[in-house]
Amino acid sequence: MQVDPSLKARLERGDVCIGPFAKLTDPAVVEILGLADFDHVILDMEHGPLSTETIQNHIRAAQLRGIAPMVRVPQNDAAEILRALDVGAEGVHVPQVATVEDARQAVEACLFHPRGSRGVCRFVRAADYTARAAAEHFARANRRTLPILHIEGTEGLTNLAEILSVQGIGVIFIGPYDLSQSCGVPGEVRHPGVTARMSLAVEQARAQGVIVGTFIESAEDARRWASVGVQYLCYSVDVGILMHAARTAVTELRSALAEENG
Repeated sequence: MQVDPSLKARLERGDVCIGPFAKLTDPAVVEILGLADFDHVILDMEHGPLSTETIQNHIRAAQLRGIAPMVRVPQNDAAEILRALDVGAEGVHVPQVATVEDARQAVEACLFHPRGSRGVCRFVRAADYTARAAAEHFARANRRTLPILHIEGTEGLTNLAEILSVQGIGVIFIGPYDLSQSCGVPGEVRHPGVTARMSLAVEQARAQGVIVGTFIESAEDARRWASVGVQYLCYSVDVGILMHAARTAVTELRSALAEENG
């Protein structure tokens, strides 16, 4: 029996998956991230210049290099979600989910009938431009698509029990930066008040059998959150990875030159 290689199937099998957000517009960046052996990449349309036309080529690059293409849309909007999925995204990050109504709207926009109300068109890249039979396209999409709901504020945490009751959620993603702001300590993502709320949310979601994700910036973060059952780990951002590598290289080179000249 062939094993489903989709990210959704891997997470459901219990894998811990890691991948960065990406803002840069050159699809070569996505190829490099795939060659580096990340599991997924999140193409960020909320906090960056990426357009639907841009992400289509990023998704092609991701599929070429074996990295699962996910897209963070700018807002919880059915049209934005549809465009991301129609060009081939395996999953959609939906920001600022705070109520059960928000959650239901996001999930329904991601899935076809009978599980949702995603707009129906098979003349799109996701359906191989009609090369894939309509029934197969609809069934495959419902089987593989990951609706990823961002819980980013205290309102979402307060309503989490209701949100978790929505059928079809792929991942509950806890956004530490926006949450830190909502908690009154903007940017302090390791503040005890922030991490305590995050830990409680992880416990609630895991108790309902829902996969949990969060944003991490270090191996220590990865160990911490994986140890309590977080499987979908989103590590840094392409621009941050580039900046860190460049600064490290410059520091090492200047140190070596100083020793040589000393």
